[in-house]
Amino acid sequence: MQAFTAGRGPDTPDELWLVEHPPVFTLGQAGRREHLLANIGVPVVAVDRGGQVTYHGPGQAVVYVLLDLRRRGYGVKALVHRLEQAVIDLLAAHGVAAERLAGAPGVYVREAKIAALGLRIRNGCSYHGLALNVDLDLAPFAAINPCGYAGMTVTRLKDLGIGLGVAGAGEALVGRLQGLL
Repeated sequence: MQAFTAGRGPDTPDELWLVEHPPVFTLGQAGRREHLLANIGVPVVAVDRGGQVTYHGPGQAVVYVLLDLRRRGYGVKALVHRLEQAVIDLLAAHGVAAERLAGAPGVYVREAKIAALGLRIRNGCSYHGLALNVDLDLAPFAAINPCGYAGMTVTRLKDLGIGLGVAGAGEALVGRLQGLL
């Protein structure tokens, strides 16, 4: 992502990368180690996105958004809103009401976080992105304060009765993102 963004020119096409990670805690630029509550053998990687600590692992669809925001004519707040809206719309299509919480980027269902986001903007271009919990093991979240919030609960599509696998959920999310970005 860093190399792609650093090498972009004015005509470089925007890209969305859909990935699934092995178990890892990522600690954003503002991340404080006190939000890592227990060592459970999952590696901790410092990354250059905004935000605190989160968990990525198998069963989670991660979409990296490599966009030239200047060319698109909007800034980071509008990008965050669009990312969140894509998840909200995806859930609504499956009969699940989701929402934003003021001051806590991401998407929530009954105050449990289902999607986290963290971005980096360099020279008007974004990278990093959005992680949607599909069918991942939620236990590692108990070893952290997710996104820096003590006691924050997390949920996943599987627990909401949405039977999409990671690939299907990721493709549906990318489709929603393409329509909103």
